[in-house]
This record gives sequence, C-alpha cells and structure tokens, in this order.
Amino acid sequence: MGSFTKDISRDVFHKDGASGSFELLQFADKGHRAGMDAMLLAASLPDDSYGFVADLGAASGAAGLAAINIHKNLSALLVESNEHQVDLAKQTLLLSANSHFVNRVNVIHADVTLSGEKRSAAGMKPNSVDHVILNPPYNQPNLRASPDPMRAEAHVMADGGLDAWLRTASAILKPGGTLSLIYRSERLGEIIACSQGRFGNLTILPIFSRKGEAAKRIVVRGVAGSKAPLRLVPGLVMHDDDGKQSKEADDILNGNSNLNFADIL
Repeated sequence: MGSFTKDISRDVFHKDGASGSFELLQFADKGHRAGMDAMLLAASLPDDSYGFVADLGAASGAAGLAAINIHKNLSALLVESNEHQVDLAKQTLLLSANSHFVNRVNVIHADVTLSGEKRSAAGMKPNSVDHVILNPPYNQPNLRASPDPMRAEAHVMADGGLDAWLRTASAILKPGGTLSLIYRSERLGEIIACSQGRFGNLTILPIFSRKGEAAKRIVVRGVAGSKAPLRLVPGLVMHDDDGKQSKEADDILNGNSNLNFADIL
C-alpha cells in the first residue's frame, strides 16, 4: 500500500448485526470515508437478494461488502477508478474477519463512466448483474472542492454527470434488476431525468436527521426497464429527539433490517 500505510484505519461495520461484522481498511484522513450512506445503500436491496450486485464507485468497498454480509446468496463486483482505493479494497479482502465472504467478491479498477466496448473490456459486462448500488459524487465542478485530491475526486461529479453513471448501471443490469442510489434531496429532478428510458418504478425514501426536519438525503430505488410510476414512501428518521440514534436506524445500519420500500416487485 505504499506511502499510505501509516494513514490507514481498520474499521468495523455491522458490529451488532445478526449476520456478524466485517472490517474495512480506509484512509484515515484522505479520500472518501464510508459511513452511514454506505450502510443505507446496502440496506436498500430487496429482501433475500441473490445473484450479483455491482457497487459502482465503490471506494474501498463498504457498501458492496455490507450488502453481501447481509445477503448470503449475493456476490459483489466492486468497481473503482482510484488505484489506491482499489488496493485498499483488495487488502480488505485479506483480513481474517472477512474470510466468510472473500470468495464472493471481485474488485476491478475501472472508470464507471466508460461506455460500449471499453466498459465491457474493463469487466462491466452487459446484462451481467442483478443489482447496482451507487453513491455518486454529489458536488458540481463549480463548487469549491476539497484540497485533498482523493476526496475531491470522490465528491465532485466529473464530466458526463449522473447520466454517465446511470448509463452504465442500465447497461450492466439484467432486465428487471434493481438500481439503488443515495443522493442529495435537492437533486431528485436529476435522478428522474437521467432515469428516463432506463428505470421505472422509482421509489423515493427520504432520510431525515431528526423528526420535523427537512430531508437532506434520499435513497432511490428503481427497476430496469419498468414502466411503473414513481412512488414516495415514508422515510427513515436517524435520530430521536434526545439526539441518540433511533432504534430503526440502528437496526438498519447494523444489517438487521432493510429499508422499507413497500415492494411491489
């Protein structure tokens, strides 16, 4: 891991989960650090998911690994463009705490926004996965980026915008497969626009920090090729009035329950 070795933390996720915990290597003060958003993405998959899930822009793999830790009949494809994050993901799979799912993970170093033959040659094959999860960069290029190049890369959307990410998601999903993404609530219109002709049955689940506050995040799930209309379902409140994490949020973040999308799949 080169010169970054001294800057790496070893973090435990699903610590109180019925499926057991797993560990993740992350840069302590560089790049994107996984937390709540990754665990919410993992909890966004349909109950009893199986087959393959692609975690696009996976960083060191938190969301994808959490997903297969919950769903024992699911395998993960972690796709990441930053070589240092790819290296961390591969090192994470060598940890003894992750031996129970190491044979269900494939890590590839590739740009999520590749298209056509280049995308396929990089390992993102057409109609090859059952689920896609993604936490795309949420800042626009005109906003001031972090002075840390790796963090800026993870948080600032590059040319092509969200459309390039959903183009890849649509291409690699099997018909009827699910897409889940977490994004800023004010960007819902962008999600809807980029889903046209690709995903239907878009279901929006707001994430509230506290009861009575506006939702700053949304988790959106869609179905490849579906013509079903958009739905808005009750959201998740992360903290009680006393500031402590809510019981519902705690169960979801530890992999003991999934987000409730009121499935009609």
